[in-house]
Amino acid sequence: MSHDYALDPRNDEILIDINGELFPRDEAKVSVFDSGFMLGDGVWEGLRVHKGTITFLERHFDRLYEGAKTLDFQMNVSRGELRARLYACLKANKMGDDVHIRLMVTRGTRSTPYQDPRVTVTPPTIVIIPEYKKPVLNDKGISLFTVHVRRGYPDVQDQKLNSHSKLNCITACIQATKAGADEALMLDPHGFVSTCNSTHFFIVRKGELWTSTGDYCLGGITRSVVLELAQATGIVARTKNFSLTDVYGADEAFITGTFAGVSPVREIDGRIIGDGETRPMMKRLEALYLERIEAENT
Repeated sequence: MSHDYALDPRNDEILIDINGELFPRDEAKVSVFDSGFMLGDGVWEGLRVHKGTITFLERHFDRLYEGAKTLDFQMNVSRGELRARLYACLKANKMGDDVHIRLMVTRGTRSTPYQDPRVTVTPPTIVIIPEYKKPVLNDKGISLFTVHVRRGYPDVQDQKLNSHSKLNCITACIQATKAGADEALMLDPHGFVSTCNSTHFFIVRKGELWTSTGDYCLGGITRSVVLELAQATGIVARTKNFSLTDVYGADEAFITGTFAGVSPVREIDGRIIGDGETRPMMKRLEALYLERIEAENT
């Protein structure tokens, strides 16, 4: 799977930050009246820590704070304060590498089980969960299955909003799992390829790098970095509409995400992509991405 990781017993003893206070894992709790628990009303970010540095943190903050504004609640901590809280949590856990952080922000606690935001009676709930998570990479590549669940129009639920409400992605993941695949490939409302249920999707055709327009998927941080690296090194990179016919006939396919970086796709809907083994474009971009990660620490 795209998010496979090595189990680490140290995670049993982690300290979790809730609103600036540290709690042992077994004691970390939020109210049953919390907006996130009750209604999925909140936004989140997955953060990668490499050699003590949270990579691309400002880009993640851009998305997080924009998401809070979209949901119309006021963050009660500044970027500087939240950055300090993140690094203090890492320090308290003595963490420096192979760490993944789930940063979650909800609207806050409600006075009663009701969807109207006006019944919220506390500032936002901010939770920081750091875990030792070293990716277990599948060099042969993962398998994808195209599901019936679509990435919908923004007037229904804007896919650019990284909200706690992920039921469409969960449903897609369930369907792909039932089909025996590692992850779901999702189409947009027009039948063009959009993204995967938890990662972003790329193909290589005749020396060109293709990914979706981005109109119906989350503004992925790793996706953006890979596109920037491709363009900076002379690779023709296109964000465009393309169909499953283009996918099945591609020379390469891969996914991107904060956790696993750049990872190969071997099979989609039972079709082997390319020869299933040689992936020169992906390997080049993976090397460039790892170099970029290292540069974040200088």
